[in-house]
Amino acid sequence: MKTDLFQSPDYYRIDDLLTEEHKWIRDSVRQWVKKAVTPIIEDCCERAVFHKAWFPELGQLGCLGPTIPQEYGGAGLDEIAYGLMMQELERGDSAVRSAASVQGSLVMYPIYLFGSEAQKRKYLPALARGEKIGCFGLTEPDHGSNPAGMTSRLTDRGDHLELNGSKMWISNAPIADIAIVWAKDENDQIRGVIVERGMEGFSTPETKGKWSLRASATGELVFDQVKIPKDNLLPAAQGLKAPLQCLSSARYGIAWGAVGAAMDCYDTALRYARERKQFGRPIAGFQLIQKKLAEMITEITKAQLLNWRLGVLKNENKATPAQISMAKRNACTIATHIAREARQILGAMGITGEYPVMRHLMNLESVITYEGTHEIHLLITGEDITGINAFV
Repeated sequence: MKTDLFQSPDYYRIDDLLTEEHKWIRDSVRQWVKKAVTPIIEDCCERAVFHKAWFPELGQLGCLGPTIPQEYGGAGLDEIAYGLMMQELERGDSAVRSAASVQGSLVMYPIYLFGSEAQKRKYLPALARGEKIGCFGLTEPDHGSNPAGMTSRLTDRGDHLELNGSKMWISNAPIADIAIVWAKDENDQIRGVIVERGMEGFSTPETKGKWSLRASATGELVFDQVKIPKDNLLPAAQGLKAPLQCLSSARYGIAWGAVGAAMDCYDTALRYARERKQFGRPIAGFQLIQKKLAEMITEITKAQLLNWRLGVLKNENKATPAQISMAKRNACTIATHIAREARQILGAMGITGEYPVMRHLMNLESVITYEGTHEIHLLITGEDITGINAFV
């Protein structure tokens, strides 16, 4: 069985900024990753399967909807605790963080924020325990970066709602029990609705042939005259702002998660460079290798501080969507670069499953694109600082 030797880099003593509870939560998730994820993740990736048994264990750890109040089954934690959880999960693999992030930020959060009291009582506790799995349907085949152009339709049929359309690139779709789906009503108003597995006309074909996020269950959501009870409509969700608000929460988790992947690549490269000898000495003693490692830890440290500050702002309800976009883009950019540099340090060994670097690199090629591409987040920052919309 593979031994997980990960040691977390903390060059600027950021642990001093965390509470004892924060550190205990982070260390608990870290130990779970070492025990439950590392030993099997390479096999899961090779076989392109998601290990469903992780869900109830994630629920026991409090990683599913950690900021949701305890009365609804959540852990009632703050935003920094949530971020640290996502950091540790993605250190294990992006697929694990994606599963937890979708469940918490894109399924439980909209039910908590926009749902009725009956919906909260019905769905949230089971989702928090990992007994039920959820997914989030916004992206469509022809509408990714422009979700406002969606064509999925929600029609009032008197005693029920009828849903038609499709969504794609949906994490958790093939294994989900419920889906939070966004569609336009007769007034072209975007509404959110809870779709349950087993409803006639609802199917979730799995996406095959991925070279990234291979251990993640990805699929489509297809709706063919699906009859949905009106009680499943999220009453307080109207307009595009509602799903985008959920995405802000998920993007915040990605910002922390991508740094976790970067930390794992750096730790792996540093250990390898100290052990690997060429020309009679460890390659860590060569200037070009030290340059790579020094730049890695610098970017990781900057991203850690950015994420921590963003967590403080979120705890104070002061964080803006544009600030979250900056952190998401920054983390994905530096993590992708660090993974590539780590692969270089490991040489040919960097492409093997004996080390996690190539797996992280392949995953990050998706993470840098989903929930807002690198370019979209640049333009969000650009509009925020100039006041000019460059999207159209």
